Amino acid sequence: MEEKKQGIEEIENAGEAECCCRMKHRDDEEYRNLMNRLKRIEGQIRGIQGMVEDDRYCVDILTQVMAVQSALNSFNKELLSNHIKTCVVQDIEDGRHEAVDELCGTIQKLMK
Repeated sequence: MEEKKQGIEEIENAGEAECCCRMKHRDDEEYRNLMNRLKRIEGQIRGIQGMVEDDRYCVDILTQVMAVQSALNSFNKELLSNHIKTCVVQDIEDGRHEAVDELCGTIQKLMK
């Protein structure tokens, strides 16, 4: 039991280490678009939960999972595009060229 608790704490601490304190203020339109996408995805996930609860056919569930993955990819594309156009451009203009390395690393992670 103690080992499990320690393992959970390590996972929680690892997540904290990856979290950063940087913030980005989004304009109303960007915020609305991202939130609408996330709410649709949340609805799709709830639909999949319902399908599992209703003992639906595996292929039907997998089809819905693929739809969610596609929706998440679209969300990532929009967020990444907004990030490049705002955060990365601003960082470069401010002389923080390490933003390009951060961007490259982020793209590599997204493409896994």
